[in-house]
Amino acid sequence: MDKTKIIIFAVVGLIIIIAAAVIIINPFRPETPTPISLEFWSVFDDSTVFQPLILKYQQLYPHVTINYYKKNVASYEQELIDALAAGRGPDIFSIHNTWLPKHKDKLASAPNELILPARFNEVFVDVAGQDFIDESKIYALPLSVDSLALFYNKDLFNSAGLTGAPKTWAEFNLAVEKLAKRDAQNNILQAGAAIGTAKNINRSTDILMALMLQSGAPMVSDDRSAASFDQSVSSVGGSFNPGQQALIFYTNFANPSLKVYTWNSLQHYSIDAFVEGRAAMMFNYAYNVPLVRVRSPHLNFSVAALPQISLSGNKITFANYWAPAVSKSSVNQGGAWQFISWLASQENSREYLATTQKPAARRDLIDEQKADADLGIFAQQALYASSWWEIDNLAIEGIFAEMIELVTDGRASISDALQRASIQVTALMRK
Repeated sequence: MDKTKIIIFAVVGLIIIIAAAVIIINPFRPETPTPISLEFWSVFDDSTVFQPLILKYQQLYPHVTINYYKKNVASYEQELIDALAAGRGPDIFSIHNTWLPKHKDKLASAPNELILPARFNEVFVDVAGQDFIDESKIYALPLSVDSLALFYNKDLFNSAGLTGAPKTWAEFNLAVEKLAKRDAQNNILQAGAAIGTAKNINRSTDILMALMLQSGAPMVSDDRSAASFDQSVSSVGGSFNPGQQALIFYTNFANPSLKVYTWNSLQHYSIDAFVEGRAAMMFNYAYNVPLVRVRSPHLNFSVAALPQISLSGNKITFANYWAPAVSKSSVNQGGAWQFISWLASQENSREYLATTQKPAARRDLIDEQKADADLGIFAQQALYASSWWEIDNLAIEGIFAEMIELVTDGRASISDALQRASIQVTALMRK
């Protein structure tokens, strides 16, 4: 072997020895992930709800810091809009189930590799897909779904000879007639139910919307360009106006000339009247069960499913809930969606629901709640809860409340009030 080859082999050998020594002394380590910080805003849930979950997540992903802030629901939406406009908004924030139409431009959709619409609809109840999927993109992952149910005073039912809560609206009418007490001047002494007006009934417009949906009212046009809850629809016996029928049914309970007369504008606020034992029934959500218990510990009440038009058709109740979403202006959209996805998993959703005592949004957790005395009804109702495309939920709530009051005050006919409300909602949709 000539001298040149010996030198080459020697150099190569030396390089190999040096490289091996470097690896032994300083073995390869994967690059440490870049630290990220996520700000999370929500309403109703205290930090004690999310802190254990956040700590659990940070054990898996030590490079992620999550700061949670509970906001006042009364000022939350405006505070959020202002913060996002100023470029200082949160990475994650809870949105109401009606918010997608008016706040979609502020939201980042979920990455396709994280979850697709088909999988979303397998995991979550139907209304979640109605509310948070648009044009095949997902904008929020819910942890809970609340829905409108019937609260009833068992002692007043027993005294009236009623053995259980009404399952249909026809049964509801009969129950109201038995439970309502009026004096010789037709003054209401005891209300059969808190229903019929707007201003002194909690979630009055939700009750009316539920009735419209049950009646088959087409709330908006197919292209979402106009309101259509004032329109007639075809049926086997001809055509009828479901929105009109729902409004008639609702306001009849505030009509002094009818047998179902049970409520007027002079009654105490619906929740107050119920906890005081002055109203035998009211409609509300799961979050009010503990509040009623705190206010009236000895009140013998129970909760039943929202009455239906018929027991043979598809059931419908009205949904009302919040879900975490990701800001379009977040610089850490991927990390934010990863956290939300982790939070909405079966194990972590279960932990969240156990702490908050809320009804589940995941289908695979509903069976676990069905036997719960407080949550069972709401868990089952989540499967058939519904909503509609509200372009601006607060503005529409005001429009529907005015529609009710126009009728009960005698300032407009049913058809005129309904048409007026439809025109106003359409105007909102075309802004």
